[in-house]
Amino acid sequence: MAGMGMRDIKRRIKSVNSTKQITKAMELVSSAKLRRARERAEKSRPYFHIVQDTVRDIFSNATGLKHKFLNEREIKKSCYVVITADRGLCGGYNINVIKKPLEEMKKKENVSVVTVGTKARDYFRNRKYEIDGEFTHISEKPTYEDAKKISNLVLKLYEKEMIDEVYLVYTQFVSAVSQNPEMIKLLPLSMEKKEEVVKKENEEFEYISYEPSPESLLNYIVPKYIESTIYGALVESSASEQGARRIAMENATENAEEMIDKFTLNYNRARQAAITQEIAEIVGGVEALK
Repeated sequence: MAGMGMRDIKRRIKSVNSTKQITKAMELVSSAKLRRARERAEKSRPYFHIVQDTVRDIFSNATGLKHKFLNEREIKKSCYVVITADRGLCGGYNINVIKKPLEEMKKKENVSVVTVGTKARDYFRNRKYEIDGEFTHISEKPTYEDAKKISNLVLKLYEKEMIDEVYLVYTQFVSAVSQNPEMIKLLPLSMEKKEEVVKKENEEFEYISYEPSPESLLNYIVPKYIESTIYGALVESSASEQGARRIAMENATENAEEMIDKFTLNYNRARQAAITQEIAEIVGGVEALK
């Protein structure tokens, strides 16, 4: 029995050690991908901020502005663009971002989703949600062209009044160990002014003219704003995915090491018990021969 127990423990140690090698390798791969994803995020942020500031500047300086992307209308249908990963093994990353809009979606009678990543697609498809668009196999290496395709779909649905408001759900990358699910409203654009803009206007008046009109400028700048916002969310989510996967694989490796230590201790105890039993049998045999 002792011999069988030892063989079983050795097989378990070998199996866990193989798993440990895999999780360690995935941890190293995720670390390398995380560095590249962070670099993409840092490079994309300046462009995103410039476009965002331009739109805010138009809003804060133009009075009586009317535009198809600004006009509030009766909300008959809401659309949610949900960004997840194409693969698992990244802890609670996927389910956390999926759960972010669910409570609000349950309060509305008519909703649809545009899914980015196979995990979001499978989740909402299995629960019979209406899906207006699916984008897969782009979560780890998103490009601006991917963001443009998603943006074109959303703008087309909105302009045809097939949807009346659009929310973007993604994961904001804070650090390698911290990622926060976020939800922002894409359409219609808000005319609310930020505190710093209001404060500046109270201190002094700045008159800025736009050629052609602000409305014409918005026809060009709003699609760019939507594209850059979605691309920024894709890049942030990509970095978050790799950060979450690295932490998950690091934890899995540590757990495997703890299991190996535990099995090794049990193996040594079983081995010592077997040796003790053999010695006792030898001594007993010698005593019997006397």
